[in-house]
Amino acid sequence: MSTSFAGEIATELIKELLNVVRMTYLCRPTAEQLKRSVDSLLPIVQEISLSGVELPQHRQNQLSELADNLRLALELARKAAASPRWNVYRSMQLARKMERIDNWITRWIERQIPAHVLADVHHIRADYAARFDRIERTLDITAASVMARGPVALGTAPFSMFPEMMKGFVPLAAPAKAPIAMGSPPPSSGFPMPEMMEGLMPSEEAAKVPVAMEKSQSSGFPVSEMMEGLILAGEGMKPVGVGIRFGKEKVKEMLMDGFDRVAVVGISGIGGSGKTTLAREICKDPEIRSYFKDRIYFETLSQSQNLESLKLKLWEQISGNMVLGAYNQIPQWQVELGTRDKGPFLLVLDDVWSASELEELVFRVPGCKILVVSRFKFPSIVKNTYEIESLGEEDALSLFCHAAFEQKYIPSTFDKKLVKQVVDECKGLPLALKVIGASLRDQPPKLWLRAKNKLARGESICESHENKLLERMASSIEFLSGKVRECFLDLGSFPEDKRIPLDVLINMWMELHDLDEEDAFAILVELSNKNLLTLLKDAQNRAGDIYSSYTELSVTQHDLLRDLALHVNSQETLTSRRRLIMPRKENELPKEWDRVKDQQLEAQIVSINTGEMKESDWFQMHFPKAEVLILNFSADAYFLPPFLSIMPNLKTLILINYGASCTTLQNLSVFTSLSNLRSLWLEKIAVPPLPKTTVPLQNLRKVSLVLCELTNSLRGSKVDLSLTLPRLSHLTIDHCIDVTKLPSAICDINSLECLSISNCHDLSELPCEFGKLNSLKILRVYACPALKRLPHSICLLKGLKYLDISQSFNLRELPEELGYMTSLEKFDMRECSQLKTLPRSSSSLKSLGHVICDEDIALLWKEAERDIPDLHIQVAEESFNLDWLVE
Repeated sequence: MSTSFAGEIATELIKELLNVVRMTYLCRPTAEQLKRSVDSLLPIVQEISLSGVELPQHRQNQLSELADNLRLALELARKAAASPRWNVYRSMQLARKMERIDNWITRWIERQIPAHVLADVHHIRADYAARFDRIERTLDITAASVMARGPVALGTAPFSMFPEMMKGFVPLAAPAKAPIAMGSPPPSSGFPMPEMMEGLMPSEEAAKVPVAMEKSQSSGFPVSEMMEGLILAGEGMKPVGVGIRFGKEKVKEMLMDGFDRVAVVGISGIGGSGKTTLAREICKDPEIRSYFKDRIYFETLSQSQNLESLKLKLWEQISGNMVLGAYNQIPQWQVELGTRDKGPFLLVLDDVWSASELEELVFRVPGCKILVVSRFKFPSIVKNTYEIESLGEEDALSLFCHAAFEQKYIPSTFDKKLVKQVVDECKGLPLALKVIGASLRDQPPKLWLRAKNKLARGESICESHENKLLERMASSIEFLSGKVRECFLDLGSFPEDKRIPLDVLINMWMELHDLDEEDAFAILVELSNKNLLTLLKDAQNRAGDIYSSYTELSVTQHDLLRDLALHVNSQETLTSRRRLIMPRKENELPKEWDRVKDQQLEAQIVSINTGEMKESDWFQMHFPKAEVLILNFSADAYFLPPFLSIMPNLKTLILINYGASCTTLQNLSVFTSLSNLRSLWLEKIAVPPLPKTTVPLQNLRKVSLVLCELTNSLRGSKVDLSLTLPRLSHLTIDHCIDVTKLPSAICDINSLECLSISNCHDLSELPCEFGKLNSLKILRVYACPALKRLPHSICLLKGLKYLDISQSFNLRELPEELGYMTSLEKFDMRECSQLKTLPRSSSSLKSLGHVICDEDIALLWKEAERDIPDLHIQVAEESFNLDWLVE
């Protein structure tokens, strides 16, 4: 229950806040105040959780919200306790966020607790009045039936059930009559049971009193009717997902079976069977959290994993110590000592593919329990494995109906037999039920019948179970319209278990399928609604605004859905495939590619996934129709493929480095041949300085630099960017932490319409020539805490429609000439805590329709409302998102 979860978090939070008070200076006052708030709240939460009564849904939602915010407070407290004292900015940021949560908790107590008390009083009175009515009515009926059959002694059937009925009831006052001995005949006064029940009410103490009962005999009496009114809310109700609950208890039992030895237990099942869902439920279980004292680490592996860096990362998390060098250099005695004082811990390894990689990741230290989640079994390593079975008929139907009809049951207007036939063909696999159900939502009966027939034909004796599933699920994408289906198949081009940047995806679809941005976003939402991809960080709402940035948003896809896309793509011959994809990371290009290297390939998308590549690792290939090239790699140095120079139609180039540090690119001369390149995405790349002889990229319109090192590229550059990039309209610089100031050469790009600079924490100034960007319509400079002022020339941007300076914590003032930006329509200035005034010219922003700001600055904008008729002032909601701590 939410209350139990909230109580545990609150208790742990108080302990952690004490550490903050002792160890930090800047966070101390806020931590002390937050501790006082939680101290006052904890007894209330614990009392509710110990009551054993399930609350109504709306009250559970309120308590769930409380639990979520307590969890966020706990995370902040832990970060504050671990934060180095020298990091003043980080401590101040943590203190501000803790203060917001404290204010939220205070308001929650003031508003919700009185309402909860009044509701409890009302429910207690109504509940017990109803219960006593039922008990009295039931006992009257039973007594009459008993008298009709003759006297029956207590202790025999049906009255062997009476002590159980009486459990939990004690007298309000001492009874005036002598007690009746169990097993003696009933009184001769017509068995006045209702009188015996007078003055009784439930008591927790009474439940502890043992009552001897004889074994009940079959009597034909309606025991369920006798018990009516005695069952508490939530008891006796049919559980949902019995298989998952049973599996959860089995795995919990294996995990909590002592710490005297290293234990590795497993969850096994085919793709889409709910393995990861079960593992996550186990991690959230209060008993497991308490048993391991919240020391639970969840890591998703993939078929292309850098094991050394992963081992090092996991060990640093588990031990709490930084490691210089490789993991295999740590002595075993130090490994064992590093965890001994910290207590037991649980490590969950999800999506494990091979026994050799699992062997590498088993930490043989005391107190370590490892939960392995995989499609395969590893009997030599994992001694106890729980194998997930498919859902039962009723649970499968319920899940399918939720996806197809958004309710738990088949609508009365639908052909129940047909629906059940489709459900049967899904073979109880949760993912298949969700995807196929969603694909048939709002479809006519003929298409349901067609789907059922196609699913049935997908069976083949020679195919594995998983291939059968892929054949069944292939029918679900046949209901997609042409371009939506193609966009789904494009998702297979990205590596397994990696987040796909939303900006990359939308831009790729726009170039490949001739879509407007709005149409590409609509396809994204449709695929999400059909359970064919997962939007992260509330991406649908955050990206739906007209001026939204996709930079920090991403999507993921279940392994089996990616396998489905690869399965459909592979139905054509290698040379005629529209998408040529390396399914997993390999050290070299596939041998089957080498066999066709002299032929022309029809692929429009080429996706390569490797480690470090040298010149000798490549062979020449011919892609005359390729429009998108995706290079995924993990390397410190990477030689660009020579065949880049003979890809005349290439429009989108995506380079993503998954290594630990930025990579150095070699063979940069291939860029001179990319005359049709329109979009370039570089992630975790050390961008080299541009030489003066750089050939203009005439058609390049969009450049995104994410997690890149730019210092060498920007320092002392003499290149005229307006000539090198004559049509560049969108420039994004995100999480490039070495950027301290932008070069003035950027201001020469007259074609620039959108400039987005985000999460560059050392960026302290913008070039004073900013006003030269005459075409600029969107300017984002957010999450740049070192920025203290905006250049005055920014006010010359007469065409600017959207300005975002949010989370610029040290920005102290706005240019006095701000009112000159007469085209400005939306202004986001939330979390600019140092801003205390607005320029007088603000009232001249006649086109301004929407301002997002904090509560204090909103009062100042209220004064300007008189002069700006259509202005809407939105006070930003307090955000407790902790993604920035994780990332």
